[in-house]
Amino acid sequence: MRVVGRRSSVDEVIAALNEQLSGGAWAPGERIPTEQELVAELGVSRAVVREAVRALVQLGCLEARQGAGTFVVSAADPTPMLRQLRLAELRDVFEVQLAHDVQAARLAAVRREDADVERLRELLERRDRAASPEDFGAADVEFHCAVVEAARNPLLTEMYRYLSERLRESLVELRADSALSEGGPQAHRALFDAIADRDPESAAAAAQAVIQPCLTSLGSVVAERGTEQ
Repeated sequence: MRVVGRRSSVDEVIAALNEQLSGGAWAPGERIPTEQELVAELGVSRAVVREAVRALVQLGCLEARQGAGTFVVSAADPTPMLRQLRLAELRDVFEVQLAHDVQAARLAAVRREDADVERLRELLERRDRAASPEDFGAADVEFHCAVVEAARNPLLTEMYRYLSERLRESLVELRADSALSEGGPQAHRALFDAIADRDPESAAAAAQAVIQPCLTSLGSVVAERGTEQ
């Protein structure tokens, strides 16, 4: 089995395990190596191996038997189903962001200070300059976190910080998938302008307009790819 390395993601480990399944190295009914053996062979952490195996169990490729180990059920490629699940998870993240951002924008337009406007302007420019999916994800989250902070609601800020890392990962994935849309510079500029102009209703509408294209495209892609399986 190929070594994928300590920094590898769960998806990379799933791909490595799937190579063993689809290549016939592990036949249906056969017990796969133990978690400890997989950690040693793949060069990753136990947590990553555990999550990857759990995902394949949930997809019906593997079966965990108490006290006996994990066994192969099917050698079918789980990638299409995994992709479907990941898209559904992305939709969940952006639905939560929508709920937070609309109220945050409304409050920020009322409570923002001049320093907030300057900071938002700088962060918006940084977002517009972001080239790679990774830079984009980080810049977009920083801008939206600044909107939330301008709302001056400590609980809302705390909740958003809890969401921010998951949101950053989702934005990276969104930008890397050409089939998915996101609220571009014009929509974000409208959000900034409404907050700067102290217009709470326009700010709330702009926040919805920023996230809705993403949710719409995710819904379409999930439905389209679901019919292909």
